[in-house]
Amino acid sequence: MSVINFKTNIYDYLETLPIFTFQRLFQKPATCLAIFRLLPAIGRQIVMSILYVENPISLKDIQSWVYKDGHKKLQEALHKLSKLHILEETPEKGLIVNSTFRLEFKNALSGGGEHQSFGLPCATVDKHKVDIAFLDHFASTQWEAILHYMVGTTMTKRPSRGVLNLLQKSDLMNSTASESGLHITNKGFQFLLQDVNTQVWAFLLQYLDMAEMLKMDLVEVLNFLFQLGSLELGQDYSVETLTETQQQMLEDLGDYGIVYRRKKGSRRFYPTRLATTLTSGTSALVTSLSKKETGTAASSAMIAAAEESHDEGGFLILETNYRVYAYTESPLQIAVLNLFIQLKSRFPNMVSGVITRESVRNAFLNGITADQIISYLQTHAHPQMRKRAPLLPLTVVDQIRLWEMERNRVEDKAAYLYKDFNVQADFDAAEKYAKDLDVLLWSNSKQRKMVIAQEAHETLRTYIKRRLAGNRDTG
Repeated sequence: MSVINFKTNIYDYLETLPIFTFQRLFQKPATCLAIFRLLPAIGRQIVMSILYVENPISLKDIQSWVYKDGHKKLQEALHKLSKLHILEETPEKGLIVNSTFRLEFKNALSGGGEHQSFGLPCATVDKHKVDIAFLDHFASTQWEAILHYMVGTTMTKRPSRGVLNLLQKSDLMNSTASESGLHITNKGFQFLLQDVNTQVWAFLLQYLDMAEMLKMDLVEVLNFLFQLGSLELGQDYSVETLTETQQQMLEDLGDYGIVYRRKKGSRRFYPTRLATTLTSGTSALVTSLSKKETGTAASSAMIAAAEESHDEGGFLILETNYRVYAYTESPLQIAVLNLFIQLKSRFPNMVSGVITRESVRNAFLNGITADQIISYLQTHAHPQMRKRAPLLPLTVVDQIRLWEMERNRVEDKAAYLYKDFNVQADFDAAEKYAKDLDVLLWSNSKQRKMVIAQEAHETLRTYIKRRLAGNRDTG
């Protein structure tokens, strides 16, 4: 199975695209606005400062806009704008905004253009109209079903086949020959540590890679994703302006909780908060979701995971005796802890457990590293723990790393066992030959046994046959 490289940043993906792809992307005002909103603050300032300037501006003039200590950030912003083909360099070494981007971004700001790239609101009333609370509940339910499946809980419905395929293709989960089903990987655990907005983009980036493999029009896929980030929450939109590729995407995005569609053939769809916050940053998503009553417990896994990722206080207490106390009701957070902690007790607002050699070893078998476990404990440490230095007990940190080193001492390697030598001299000669080739992994002279690396098997076998043949000729 081919594994797609795991990405979490939309910038990383966009920077790999050729200039002709950007020329097509820039033809949609909604896409120009979305890319602009994803830029760092200083990048947005540069674009707005020269958007309406028709003549190229020298780099020296742009550098004069910031203090000396800001030149490094300025250079980073200029590099990003260049990689995204928003800024272009003229033969006179001046900088100017890409002409297509300039025109369509102006249309986005002024409401011009005829592309309806910001969606077409439905003209008729929806007989089955849904409200924002319903959309938040739908988004939460769909997204947390994916996260719960990744950590192995069965409290939510099983994700669709398309989601499972994407989890496996992106290497967030994999299958093993000895066990049935999918299991979380190192990348999957790292994925769970991210905030919700980063998780959604990471998932969508894997979807983009899949779309390329399926020969879908990449520009149409990207345009629709960027369009979703500019739509109004609670408004229903017509599918009439969508291309065939984009209509095909609706079913997949519904599985992720990004859009809601009452049934497959419906002529309208609703963007959820996961969609409308795609290009507005994580904080908007977390704050908005946490303020809504979604019909589930206030400690919804999706909300809790997002809030706790950004909570400077945290909810974990780790003691020197390896005991862990987690002040959380989130089923998702509890399931994540269960990946490397042996849980002992559960109370209405707290769970307790202990870090053991066996519990950590199980995490290592799933591809989780010691550094990831330690990082998770640090990120979610309780305010009381933050009052002391070091933050985590060194005895526990060192022991987790020692358990990982202990596991890594044994290395699997394909090899061949040689035995049943009739004459000691033949064994000694073969052993010496293997040592000279630096392929001897183990030997026991008394038992006349040795193990050699797999790649040297044919060479050593040929040597032994030649020696034995020579001995017969001499005899």
